[in-house]
Amino acid sequence: MATETRATVEDLYRIRGKAELVGGRLRIMEPTGWMPGRSSGAIYISLRQHERLTCSGVAFPDNVAFLVQLPNRESISPDAAFYVGPSSGMKFVNGAPVFAAEVRSEHDYGAAAERDMAAKRADYFAAGTLVVWDVDLLSEDVVRVFRVGDEAIPAAVYRRGELAGAEPAVPGWRMPVDELFD
Repeated sequence: MATETRATVEDLYRIRGKAELVGGRLRIMEPTGWMPGRSSGAIYISLRQHERLTCSGVAFPDNVAFLVQLPNRESISPDAAFYVGPSSGMKFVNGAPVFAAEVRSEHDYGAAAERDMAAKRADYFAAGTLVVWDVDLLSEDVVRVFRVGDEAIPAAVYRRGELAGAEPAVPGWRMPVDELFD
């Protein structure tokens, strides 16, 4: 009987593109399209402005790996994030972000996708993330905010014309939902 070798963080460093280390396997993440790419970029830009104003953490764009220590996951890679902790220099970030945004791509719909997204949110919270945004550009409920301790249902929902926040992970930060569509 053949046994499969578990992938390691060193294997993750060799990937050219976005991937996560889940269940001992590298999970390659497909590129995204125009709208989700622009939206995750808008979240990052807004977080970066907040970072510069408050010096309370560090904003990260898409394709940054955060190393976590969970039984079934060793890394997580949000579409945008805010992190409070020491620099890791050129290496992957050590630890989970306090805030993570997951922007749905065209294939992030349906029952299987919902299960996968719920499982990933559970991993975020188990790793130490305080707030996760589920950004759905095709829904009236554009930003669904999940908070640690209340992971099953959104703690808040934001629509066009509203200001979305990520309390308590990013105190004082607000972003116009309309900017997700610019």
